[in-house]
Amino acid sequence: MNELSQYVDVPCRYFEKQGPSNTKKVLDAVSKRAEALSIRKVLVASHSGSTAFEALEIIDPDIQIIAVTGVTGFKEPNSQSLPEEARKELESKGVQVLTAQHAFGGVGRAVRNKLSTFQVDEIMAYTLRTFGHGTKVAIELTLMAADAGLVRTDEDVISVGGSRKGADTALVIKPANTHNFFDLKVRQVICKPSGF
Repeated sequence: MNELSQYVDVPCRYFEKQGPSNTKKVLDAVSKRAEALSIRKVLVASHSGSTAFEALEIIDPDIQIIAVTGVTGFKEPNSQSLPEEARKELESKGVQVLTAQHAFGGVGRAVRNKLSTFQVDEIMAYTLRTFGHGTKVAIELTLMAADAGLVRTDEDVISVGGSRKGADTALVIKPANTHNFFDLKVRQVICKPSGF
């Protein structure tokens, strides 16, 4: 193997601040990287639907967008953050919408809320947040989509996360099911905030 074939230089965007002001720049970088790597599925965290609608405008229409929303009842009982009209419109435009329990916040969160003690899943979430909230979200989405059978564990995807609203992080990931978490691999960082 010659010296030049031992590595590849790949651009990465680092945003000065986290947050929704980066969304269009993230989706632009995602579109370019998906094309360069022939990735056919992009996961987008989208509680209200806005980031998924922006993804539809920017990402190549041949790429399957999967919008991942939070679990029903996350903020208050029986409420869903993604309005039903937005869900129907996204689905009518070919977006798959996944509503599922957060991979890092299920029963462990219930134990914390009831007994004031952290469980392994939430400790993992806090550890991943050392790279930024969006990194934790992007990895979590990938687990949730693999568990739902929307992505394969042998095909890389791009996963887009953010810091509460919009997008500020995108990763190329080899998915894994939650019960096989350590088989998940972050292949590339497309962008993330350096200030958070």
